[in-house]
Amino acid sequence: MKLFQTMTTVIPVAFIYSSTFGVQLDATQTASCQMLAGIALSDGTITDAEIVDAGSYVRPETRSRPAAADQLFRVLPAFCRVAATLRPSDDSDIKVEIWMPVEKDIWNKKFQAVGNGAFTGSIRYISMARALARGYATSSTNTGHTGNTASFGLGHPEKVIDFGWRSVHEMTILAKHVISGYYDTPPEYSYWNGCSAGGRQGMKEAQRFPDDFDGIIAGAPGLDWTGRAAAAIRAEQFFEMNPTAKLSPAQRNLVHEAVLTTCDANDNIIDGIISEPERCLPDFAQLQCKENSDDLCLSRIQIAAVRMLYASPANPATGRPITGLMPGSELGWTELGWTASARATGLEQFRYLVFADPEWTIDRFNFETDIARAEEMDQNSLNALDPNLQPFFDSGGKLLQYHGWSDPQISPANTTQYYERVLDTIGTHELIHDSYRLFMAPGMAHCGGGNGPNTFDMLTTLEDWVENGNAPDFIVASKQRDGAIELTRPLCPYPQIAIYKGTGSTQRAENFTCQMP
Repeated sequence: MKLFQTMTTVIPVAFIYSSTFGVQLDATQTASCQMLAGIALSDGTITDAEIVDAGSYVRPETRSRPAAADQLFRVLPAFCRVAATLRPSDDSDIKVEIWMPVEKDIWNKKFQAVGNGAFTGSIRYISMARALARGYATSSTNTGHTGNTASFGLGHPEKVIDFGWRSVHEMTILAKHVISGYYDTPPEYSYWNGCSAGGRQGMKEAQRFPDDFDGIIAGAPGLDWTGRAAAAIRAEQFFEMNPTAKLSPAQRNLVHEAVLTTCDANDNIIDGIISEPERCLPDFAQLQCKENSDDLCLSRIQIAAVRMLYASPANPATGRPITGLMPGSELGWTELGWTASARATGLEQFRYLVFADPEWTIDRFNFETDIARAEEMDQNSLNALDPNLQPFFDSGGKLLQYHGWSDPQISPANTTQYYERVLDTIGTHELIHDSYRLFMAPGMAHCGGGNGPNTFDMLTTLEDWVENGNAPDFIVASKQRDGAIELTRPLCPYPQIAIYKGTGSTQRAENFTCQMP
């Protein structure tokens, strides 16, 4: 066992210990914020501990602006800000911040860690501010690097591990210890909240460290990180080889209208939203251009491009489908199909983490061999595909996962595929529904947006489930326009969908019921 000490003396009474690093604090007295700067870590350093007055915080990237320029930070309560650098390996440089309300009657006795996006190497100040405003003690990490590219991983395998999962786990252990020392009591509940890469981080926590969090919100998670990269690169390569296959905005809208014509009414109403895109099989032959016609149409190669974007070819090494985009997502496509962010992340993945060649170009991509190589090189560092969530369930953990059916950046079919794999691993819907519920949002794009209901409160839902045992049978989502609620609709636990009861306004959630398709 390692000994941990303050900067001046070893305290031989009740102290907090972890296998990685520890914090030794007097268990009979709440440490002041300034005293936290004296904590000695075995694999890191506390670099700052300061009181931030109410409404005075300005993000580091906007220090030249007055605090009043940012409404969210202007209403924050006073908090104790602790910054640390963690080095669990010789090549690690993980930055962490922990914020805690100064007044005990403001603190809700809970901890909320927040996630990142893409290859982001920065503290998520906005997400921390939202958590703090709700009374949480909160933390965030830069995942062990600076910037938003994968170049940090070139020749630095330990940094890849830090980004993949280690930084979040190390941050979580430290945050719980600091919070316990500051308030002289540990948080009663610990939650994770993240979307996209943040959703992937939450799933890695559930899979690798089942005791870190009582509840996890994993939105639009990049579970198959290497698969998503390959799917986006595969699409861009197709368009590079077939430049006439690119679709104009008008043509993408034409495809979307054809999808709606085929599948919109499957949930008993016609509202421009596809509730079951996995069962939607539109026939695009009617869109093919006819000789001497001036009507808006698609060429043969453009129809092939559309079908390619929906396709889910299998990884030859594993047989697992590398999922494509879903019918209903067309309004979010670019001329190269997947979003620019998805393509950029995919290129970064293959350049720096698969081939270790910054000059690697998309024309060299071979799906049959490179998708297998990407997964082999990953070694379960970034991918979050382990379906055995039983240890997390056994620890009492609750998992809320959500995904927009119209997501053009991370395939929603990857999420439903994972759910089915958990089901195959653990058992029936009834067994996993005690601990894991997936909510698919019709019409919603990546982590929000889209033409469907896309605003909902997952955090309150998770709190009620974890703390009161009230598992969510549905979650009400709303669609807003110009600040006013345009419609509400229940999100149903997968595989159920919201079906109109047949009476009352179709703009109101209470007139729908969750049913199996």
